[in-house]
Amino acid sequence: MMLSDAEIERYARHLVLPEIGGPGQARLKRARVLVIGAGGLGAPLLAYLAAAGVGTIGIVDDDHVSLSNLQRQIIFGTEEVGARKAVAAAGFVKRLNPHVQIEEYVTRIDPHNARALVAFYDVVAEGSDNFATRYAVSDACFHEGKPLVTAALGRFDGSLTTIRAHETGPDGEPNPTYRCLFPNEPPPGTIAPCAEAGILGALPGVMGSLMALEVLRTIAGFGEPLVGRLLLVDAMAMRFETMRYRWDPENPLNGTPVAATG
Repeated sequence: MMLSDAEIERYARHLVLPEIGGPGQARLKRARVLVIGAGGLGAPLLAYLAAAGVGTIGIVDDDHVSLSNLQRQIIFGTEEVGARKAVAAAGFVKRLNPHVQIEEYVTRIDPHNARALVAFYDVVAEGSDNFATRYAVSDACFHEGKPLVTAALGRFDGSLTTIRAHETGPDGEPNPTYRCLFPNEPPPGTIAPCAEAGILGALPGVMGSLMALEVLRTIAGFGEPLVGRLLLVDAMAMRFETMRYRWDPENPLNGTPVAATG
């Protein structure tokens, strides 16, 4: 896929990187990325995907912009309070990079529509704020054979990993699923929502940018993806750690079936 003169100038700092260059930038231009959630994580994620020249970006969000969002969701302005997030986010992306195609979905993703939404994208990036959505999206990505970059936030901490459960690792063992990492949803009431617990405004910017970096590495094919590794960020201590996790043969997606007895 050829780059125009304007695109060559726009992406010049990518083009001089041997790890990306012309072929990598062309892969970015061809790529279709679905972003689940245009909130704290989705805002910086969308900004950097668009700036990097990802050719088509889908945005899934059924929420409206509120004044309390603006402390961290930096792609929205005060004048957009009350607007649909997916629509306002699409407007931001178009203003930032007119070469990017936007597909808006003003809807909530769930087990009934997840597979239909992820099926036509190359990579899915999930930054929702609840486990129900994370399970629905990760299950759909497994069934549709799509890489998933997923992140979560706490008050002063964040986590990030890449799920490629439809593939096997170098040792021939299946890659872990999201359900290998989190087999069960936490009991109701154990995790306070952002409105109650609060969140450091700059933290989603860090984690959303790391999500964008992981998506770009997945598409352009450089570096080692966070498959089977959970990146943990502690903003209080300014500490980054990585925890390894493996395939659970008892997980319901790609686990080993238990033989019937009796």
